[in-house]
Amino acid sequence: MGMTMTQKILAAHAGLEEVRAGQLINARLDEVLGNDITTPVAINEFNKAGFTSVFDKTRINIVLDHFVPNKDVKSAQQSKQCRDFAREHGIVNFFDVGKMGIEHALLPEQGIVTAGDAIIGADSHTCTYGALGAFSTGGGSTDMAAAMATGSLWFKVPAAIRFVLTGKLQPRVSGKDVILHIIGKIGVDGALYKSMEFTGPGVASLSMDDRLCICNMAIEAGAKNGIFPVDDVTVQYLTGRSQRPWKVYEADEDAVYDETIEIDLSSVEPTVSWPHLPENTHTAKESEHIAIDQVVIGSCTNGRLEDMQAAYEILKGKHVADGVRVIIIPGTMAVYKACIQNGWTEAFIDAGCVVSTPTCGPCLGGYMGILADHERCVSTTNRNFVGRMGHVTSEIYLASPAVAAASALTGHITDPREVQ
Repeated sequence: MGMTMTQKILAAHAGLEEVRAGQLINARLDEVLGNDITTPVAINEFNKAGFTSVFDKTRINIVLDHFVPNKDVKSAQQSKQCRDFAREHGIVNFFDVGKMGIEHALLPEQGIVTAGDAIIGADSHTCTYGALGAFSTGGGSTDMAAAMATGSLWFKVPAAIRFVLTGKLQPRVSGKDVILHIIGKIGVDGALYKSMEFTGPGVASLSMDDRLCICNMAIEAGAKNGIFPVDDVTVQYLTGRSQRPWKVYEADEDAVYDETIEIDLSSVEPTVSWPHLPENTHTAKESEHIAIDQVVIGSCTNGRLEDMQAAYEILKGKHVADGVRVIIIPGTMAVYKACIQNGWTEAFIDAGCVVSTPTCGPCLGGYMGILADHERCVSTTNRNFVGRMGHVTSEIYLASPAVAAASALTGHITDPREVQ
């Protein structure tokens, strides 16, 4: 009986010839990740357990991104605790103001994660790195504490769903539309503790930014991880970027999947998730009656260069609708700088938008765009739960950067193909 791609990576990191779905294993980790919200809790647990050293100061990543620059005294204290720990233990990959970025945009960009890795992060969207052909998944702060000390963690080997992608996306349709379409199809628990493994001829047409976005939201279908095969797109992305040699794992031909789902990329429409779950999907066309108050373009889901470009191509030379607030947040300092160099930042400002340094900020209702009662926001983030971005009566509509930018111009949800 063959193994899936995820199972092969886990077997290798557990020092086993094979693993099976449901099996409990202890796996070696290549990278451990935490942010300014989860790392302080992990540090407390690390100290409580009596640990005095980390397993490898080059394999632990602490990224201050949720409330940085700090928004209040509590967030400042949390960041200080992270800074003190990083200094004490000589953490090499410590990212603070000046070299900051949203963690799941930053680590791939910096070449810290690579194909064949096993990664745990104290953030649910750590599943992003499956786009590179790695096993990556979120965990708790206690998991992070143990991982920082030992360099390993136990896992239950997940079963898998295979998604066979065919065709090619239409213009102004992106990876965000693909993953929203899939979640709408299978539901927020449709892949519960399973690996979402993307295969098929359509994979080759997806950019790395598309893949990172798709894997980022695997958790929103309940998945343990999402993963793409390593192909020419992956190798091109990793070449000259990856800090370590990578390793390619491929699923066996007789690998066992709980289900196989076919997705014709050419049939995917610009898609919007209505409140209050990502599975509540409708096409942008079906959503055009919904007036909005705010637009947020950014986050670990859609803060990369292609996302900024998609917004620029729609907003350039135009102006946002009266009464609509538009907040654009590049995912990393490199993306921020590229926006400036390309003239996109000036175009965003001329269009009536504000542009922030990288931060998670409004995604989790932290700062930089909190919603008041009954306000509606089109957001390129990944969750639209009750009260996620502010008041419990506010509403979040998840969408791609193209849909968000088009909606900013009209003041209501808009299919980006209708904007010239």
